[in-house]
Amino acid sequence: MALSVDDLSGNPAFLEALKVYSVDLRGEYDDNPRLARLLTSHQRWLLSQCAFALHLEYDPAAPRSGLTASRLRDMITASNAASRNTVLNFLDQMLSYRYISLAGEAGRRPRRFEATEVSHTGMMRWTLANLATLDRVDGGERAATLLSHPELFRIIQPYTARRSLEHGGWREPPPLVAMFQWTEAGGLVMDELVRRIETSDASAERYDIGRVDARALAAHFMMSRTHLQRLLRRAIEAGGLQWQDETKKTHLWFMAGLLHEYCGWQAIKFSIIDQAFDHACVTLLPSARREVPSLAGLKS
Repeated sequence: MALSVDDLSGNPAFLEALKVYSVDLRGEYDDNPRLARLLTSHQRWLLSQCAFALHLEYDPAAPRSGLTASRLRDMITASNAASRNTVLNFLDQMLSYRYISLAGEAGRRPRRFEATEVSHTGMMRWTLANLATLDRVDGGERAATLLSHPELFRIIQPYTARRSLEHGGWREPPPLVAMFQWTEAGGLVMDELVRRIETSDASAERYDIGRVDARALAAHFMMSRTHLQRLLRRAIEAGGLQWQDETKKTHLWFMAGLLHEYCGWQAIKFSIIDQAFDHACVTLLPSARREVPSLAGLKS
């Protein structure tokens, strides 16, 4: 049975798992910064997930299926997740960077796109990282199951994309989280700050994340130092972060309110992915559904 949002957000093991997940995402960025950098706002996340889902759902018997500009536009604009022009610009960028390619005859309309190998690899690795995070919460074997049965991916990813887009709580992050997730490269900054949290004490009012070198961090994430400093200042003014040293402004606290919002928001996505995994197993591997330990002894 899939973990619910309450199972995750109220579980101390979930924060520990999120910290490891943040390290995994940092590794993905370091391995392919251009691809990761292109998809680091929440809007781009929604666009990429939905585009990949349409690609996987292509049916040769249905000529108008698959990833086309009009189908992605209709899917995204129906939820007000992005404008028509944003969708078209996104596809143009993905095509120019060769993360998607034209399928079939170039002059055929409507044009259908296919994900290239690097996109397939990146999305599979992202899915494995998310399943491994769930495994760290309850001791399951989701990631190992997907590695043994990669055919599950074709069900897990579209299910995750569509349910995530439909869920208003995931599609529209809470206010403090939104400050990071709706800005360019803000997701990278949030992952970095979560990675630095030194304790998982759920009762703490704030968490030490140490010295934040804005110049070095901005350079690593290929963003302007001014943009990063503005992002941090907004989060501090809203009460999500706090300077430990008001004079020098070098060391930060990560406040409990921001962490609560972030864990609750991430719990929505991870619950959806767990539902997607269960659905895929029921569909393709009914005899291989995993048994996981009870959560009763994991909560406190």
